[in-house]
Amino acid sequence: MPQMAPISWLALFIAFSLILLVFNFVNYYSFLPKSPEITHHSISSSSMNWKW
Repeated sequence: MPQMAPISWLALFIAFSLILLVFNFVNYYSFLPKSPEITHHSISSSSMNWKW
């Protein structure tokens, strides 16, 4: 009976877990976010005034 073979279920669980981890690592490290361009805009004091 296949239900009574815990070794095969353990092997399937380990294989699935490893495949899931490899899939997540590949997807995570394949994404390269765009680096933000450095802009030299200073914050003016007029824009910092509170509008009470």
